[in-house]
Amino acid sequence: MSSDTSGKNQQFVHWFRQSSPYIHVFRGRTFVLAFDGAAVADDKFPGLIHDIALLNSLGIRLVLVHGARPQIEQRLQQQQAKIDYVNELRITDDTALACVKQAVGSVRVEIEAQLSMGVANSPMAGARIRVASGNYVTAQPLGVRDGVDYCHTGEVRRIDTVAIQQRLNDGAIVLASPLGYSPTGETFNLTANEVATAIATALQADKLLFLTEGDGIHDSDNLLLRELNTEQAQHLLTRQQNTPDELNYLRHAIQASQRGVERTHLIDRHIDGCLLQELFTRDGIGTLIAAGLFEETRQATIDDVGGILNLIKPMEASGMLVRRSREQLELEINHFIVVERDGTTVACAAFYPYAQENVAELACLAVHPDYRNAKRGGELLDYTERLAKQRGIERLFVLTTHTAHWFQERGYEKGELEDLPVERQKLYNYQRKSKVFIKQL
Repeated sequence: MSSDTSGKNQQFVHWFRQSSPYIHVFRGRTFVLAFDGAAVADDKFPGLIHDIALLNSLGIRLVLVHGARPQIEQRLQQQQAKIDYVNELRITDDTALACVKQAVGSVRVEIEAQLSMGVANSPMAGARIRVASGNYVTAQPLGVRDGVDYCHTGEVRRIDTVAIQQRLNDGAIVLASPLGYSPTGETFNLTANEVATAIATALQADKLLFLTEGDGIHDSDNLLLRELNTEQAQHLLTRQQNTPDELNYLRHAIQASQRGVERTHLIDRHIDGCLLQELFTRDGIGTLIAAGLFEETRQATIDDVGGILNLIKPMEASGMLVRRSREQLELEINHFIVVERDGTTVACAAFYPYAQENVAELACLAVHPDYRNAKRGGELLDYTERLAKQRGIERLFVLTTHTAHWFQERGYEKGELEDLPVERQKLYNYQRKSKVFIKQL
């Protein structure tokens, strides 16, 4: 076996192991996935269908909400009909409504056909996916607003959650369109994003996923924001400096979050395997808007022992850290601080105060290899120093064999064994010959 093949196999093993917690967690969960008609018309759409089939095979309950904007535009152009938008909403007159119905029907049939594939030697072989479409959305007209008659453009009034849940319980993928129907038998043109948000909130879905034309939400320097909480998203919305598309997604994400959907993902549909990369890797590839904290630094509990052991074991093997048994760690867990990211411990540190001397030891500082270039170590160090100051600690010291320069760059100065509390001096391991560094707080 060549080294190149071996390396690729190791990458696969690493990715598969990293994805396994998500595979377990996602089984039985409900995801609402929205994508525009441009995604359906793209040559890469079969690949997206394959990934949707994979999610279904993993036991994820899926509701797909499709758009049809380019297909509608094409039919309107063929009819040489007028195309009017006000406030980013189409004015749907009688001619436009006929085109909307044709386009939506065509897109729905194409999606159902793709999901029905079962060709041997293909990713869909043996999939046997059932697709359930229906009149799940009750709508009402937008009416006349600011002097503009939106005609057959409407808004969601109610979602038939019972019908959708029944189809999901039967193991089917539910397919919803950007059409809504009134009790009087009228049809209304809706936006796919509004329908997806309404369904996600009605079902209290675990995730709302938007496949976007861009890669997510950006800050003022045009850098991609990986995670936002609802408050941060609201701030960006108020600032009004993002693109119209980004602001639209922010509005829907905030609305979903405020109504009980914990996580909304914005994912660049142009990336091959975008769904898999977003859902089954710890950091994803798009922007996550979460109702709660996606990452937090906190006091460790007994439930964190396993995660800490997994984190520090490689560093113990290399000699960077002193070995700690599970029993010892359980006894000292109240001294530990952890950084938890999406349920995984990515960094930890221990804080041992010596109250009489107003000094404390920082020990067992460890950061997962995937996050050592993301400033987690420095942030954890800052957190520990703030904690020390709150407790009246005047000096913080560390004993290290490998990372002397790292601590010196952060204000720690070389000290002597005699500078440590007498109790700590008695525990000094002369075989390790750790160097002492101290910082005045």
